[in-house]
Amino acid sequence: MIRERFGNGGDMEKTLERKPQGRKAESRRRLLDAARRLFVEHGYHDTRPQDISKEAGVGHGTFYLHFEDKRACFLAFVDEAREELNQEVDHYVADATSLDGFIRGTLTAVFAYSAKHPGVLRAAVADMEVIGGGPEADLEETIMDVWGDGWTERIIEVAADGLVDSDFHMQTVGHAIPGLIYQAFRNAVRRNVPEETAIDTLTRFIVRALQPQRNTD
Repeated sequence: MIRERFGNGGDMEKTLERKPQGRKAESRRRLLDAARRLFVEHGYHDTRPQDISKEAGVGHGTFYLHFEDKRACFLAFVDEAREELNQEVDHYVADATSLDGFIRGTLTAVFAYSAKHPGVLRAAVADMEVIGGGPEADLEETIMDVWGDGWTERIIEVAADGLVDSDFHMQTVGHAIPGLIYQAFRNAVRRNVPEETAIDTLTRFIVRALQPQRNTD
C-alpha cells in the first residue's frame, strides 16, 4: 500500500488517476444514502434533488453528475432495495424443500428485512406510472415484477411435482402472490397482527389455494 502511494512516478501517477474515481463513488454513495432517507421519510413527490444534495452534504451540481434526474435517483434506490430484499429471501429459503417452506421463508424474510430497514420496502414498492417517466416506464422492472417472476419460476417447479394445480396460468398466479403478500404484510404492521400469526395464516392460505383440487364425486 505504501509503495502504491509513494513508490516510483508510475505508481504515483496511477494512484492519482484512481483518486477521482474513488471520490466519485463516495459522492454517489452519499447521495444514494441521503435519497434513501428522504424517500422513506417524505416520499417521492415531496423529495427534491436539491434536498438530496443538501442531505448528502454535496453541491447541487454533483447530483446531476450521477443521476439524470430525481426519477433516475429513485430507480437506483429501488434497485438497491430490490437486491437487498432478494438476498434476505435467498437466506431464508436456502434450505426450503417444499412449497410450504418456500412461502414461510419468503414471508419471514419480508418481515426481517422490514425490521432492519423500516419504511424502505413501502417506499420502494412504487408504481412506475405514479413516478412518471413516459412510455419507457412500462419496460422497467419494479420490485414486484422481479418478485413475481421469481414466484412464477418456483410455482412451475413445484407444479411439475404435482403440488400445484396444473390448470393455473402460472405467470398470472406468480405475479398475484407478491401483491397478496405485500398487502397482508402492510395490514399486519398497521394493525399489530403478530408476525407469527400473519406468516402462518398467509402460508396456509397460499398453499391451500395452489393445491390441486381433489375430485370428491
